[in-house]
Amino acid sequence: MPQRISQADADCAIAQALDVVGDWWTLLIVRDAARGVHRFDALQRELGVSRKVLAERLRLLVDAEVLTREPYQQRPARYEYRLTPRGRALLPVLIALQDWGDTWVRGDGETMATAEESSREAARVHALLGTRVPELTLPRNTGGRQDPVAATPYTVLYFFPGAYARQESYPPGWAEIPGARGCTLESCTYRDRLAEFTAAGATVHGVSAQRPDEQLAFAEAEGLRFPLLSDADLELTAALRLPTFRAGGVSRPKRLTLVVDRNRTVREVLYPVTDIEDSVRAALTTVRGAGVTDTP
Repeated sequence: MPQRISQADADCAIAQALDVVGDWWTLLIVRDAARGVHRFDALQRELGVSRKVLAERLRLLVDAEVLTREPYQQRPARYEYRLTPRGRALLPVLIALQDWGDTWVRGDGETMATAEESSREAARVHALLGTRVPELTLPRNTGGRQDPVAATPYTVLYFFPGAYARQESYPPGWAEIPGARGCTLESCTYRDRLAEFTAAGATVHGVSAQRPDEQLAFAEAEGLRFPLLSDADLELTAALRLPTFRAGGVSRPKRLTLVVDRNRTVREVLYPVTDIEDSVRAALTTVRGAGVTDTP
């Protein structure tokens, strides 16, 4: 691939990275591939880009080993474009850009673990209603990897900023970040009402960007009887374009809840969560069928 960087930047990793993904369209292609858009025509519809420009950018990303080109049809030959490990390593970059945009372009620069109900950030999250959760797996607190969407009629995915077994493990200034507090209350409320969710045909999964060992210590301390899934690599967060904030040097999902059916379709979105116990009640009402039917 021809290099466009100057000799003065030959040893600058930032310049070299931008030589691959510094174009407007390339990162948007990575964004859409992360959320399950893999075919040429689908990418063109999503991006509104010309076929010529899209073909050029896809060729660049394949040559740079950010995407892999995989056949899905022989006659005529057609291909899907999927992220490689090198491509998935760009997901934290996308999340950092999104966080910067939410905080400094759309917001006033304040670090928050929540949002205003009338914000465009909240509108973006609510636009997930009716969309599908891409197929992927996440590390589980008890070991191995697991699909965040269960085979039960519904899955309640509650995303939380972080919860720790020991108080001293929380990042400095945690209590001062609007919306950050309450993760233990949220998890314990789901724990206490787990039988009701199970009876309604729902599986509960908690998701944070913590390491699995941190999640395991918390789950054991609080007696949680459902899986906590680690999105430390931000794969699910990037796929759904979920809002994040940074604390303790880590990008963390803001508190929100999705109710997903067994076909991976998002049936309910709860964001922002301002009353934790009420959000658990709302999720339970949804899975009990208030205005929602399960499609076989």
